[in-house]
Amino acid sequence: MTDTAARRPLEDRPVSAGAASLLPPDDPQRVALHNEVHARPAARIRLPALVTLVAVLNEGVSREDEHAHLCHLPGQQGLSLAELQDNFLRLRLDGYTVKWERHTEFTRYSIVQPLPAGAGLGSSMPALLDHLVTPPGWLGRIPGRTVAAIQLVMLNADPAAGPALMEQAKHWLRRRTVVGSQLGSSQAWAITDLQLNADGFERMLVLAPPGTSEAAAGRIAMRLLEVETYRLMALRGLPVAKSLGPALLAAEAELADLTAQLDASSVSEQELLDRLIGLAARVERATAAHSFRFSATQAYADLVSQRIEELRELSLPGTQTLGAFMRRRLAPAMATVASTAQRLTSLSERVARTSALLRTRVDIATEGQNQQLLAKLTHGQELQLRLQSTVEGLSIAAISYYVVSLLLYGAKALKGLGLPLQPELAAGALIPVVLWGVWRTTRRIHEKLHAGH
Repeated sequence: MTDTAARRPLEDRPVSAGAASLLPPDDPQRVALHNEVHARPAARIRLPALVTLVAVLNEGVSREDEHAHLCHLPGQQGLSLAELQDNFLRLRLDGYTVKWERHTEFTRYSIVQPLPAGAGLGSSMPALLDHLVTPPGWLGRIPGRTVAAIQLVMLNADPAAGPALMEQAKHWLRRRTVVGSQLGSSQAWAITDLQLNADGFERMLVLAPPGTSEAAAGRIAMRLLEVETYRLMALRGLPVAKSLGPALLAAEAELADLTAQLDASSVSEQELLDRLIGLAARVERATAAHSFRFSATQAYADLVSQRIEELRELSLPGTQTLGAFMRRRLAPAMATVASTAQRLTSLSERVARTSALLRTRVDIATEGQNQQLLAKLTHGQELQLRLQSTVEGLSIAAISYYVVSLLLYGAKALKGLGLPLQPELAAGALIPVVLWGVWRTTRRIHEKLHAGH
């Protein structure tokens, strides 16, 4: 049987007409944003109980695929795709509940059922999967790749039993070394070994005092399961950081070599530019490929810290707390990821600075070439001016020669008409006047040209 109220989107629930009429029209996102705080409520768990969680990466898995899988649960053939739009769904079936939560990178499936008989304290590694209430093979057909699988058993027990209760918990987990904490004012114990067992699941044990409410049990379960899920998601950045280490080391060495060669005049700017462009492309490709993973790792690590704080742990005698264990083991991995992200960012900035230095070197070289070219042009113009002066001098002589020749012909014509002239003497006497006149005319032409500019 499906719990319709639990599946009903909060923004679809009715708002009173009186309230709506007293206010201006709602922003389209008002209801959705208001109800975000209620988006993933904790389950109410009646003890003793078994909570089975499977978290899968949902890359390439559509909401339609997950909807089709949920429809294979008993009585859920009529489940509509619209009921999955809020990324949260709790289905109440015959004697158990199934919760579906879709996140950015992963999807969680949680099954809450009564604890199977014979699985309580006194047993040792009980076969919990044999008593799973979902249809056979349903867990194995969940679309996606498993990133976390946890079996959480929650029992009523008296914490006053002290060391005897701890020995029973170790026997139940079949481990001599465990981590555990007392969880704040609830006085419940949370004990685990954080080991993957042969069935692929981790096991956690919660021992809650008699009288623990269903709501308190649900909150404890949610926080413990979220701590482990977010821890594993945070660690997904570690293999990426380790794989980038050699490439970053090689890139840093190449950049140092390029920077050193900026002072060497024997290396051409084109060769340095080609190498620098190749290095910049590799760095930017790595940044684009992995920046999201590094940011997500930090976000998941912050969530782990927040959830651990919410547990308000108190230490159990002779046992390391969950928070201390997480900080000791998770902190070095997160430091490695943060360091790699910082190295990648720093390398990108240094490549940019080296590019600026290379541009400066190219600009200086270009300026020197321009100055040499300008000097050659200036020298050419000087030669052209000298040649032009020489040509002008020759032109004055030539023009004067033709003018004097014309005057000579004119004098000969006048002599032929009977005038007493000596043409050669007259032409010779006029040569200075002609030269001065041609020179003066040329000067006036130059003065007009200069005045026009």
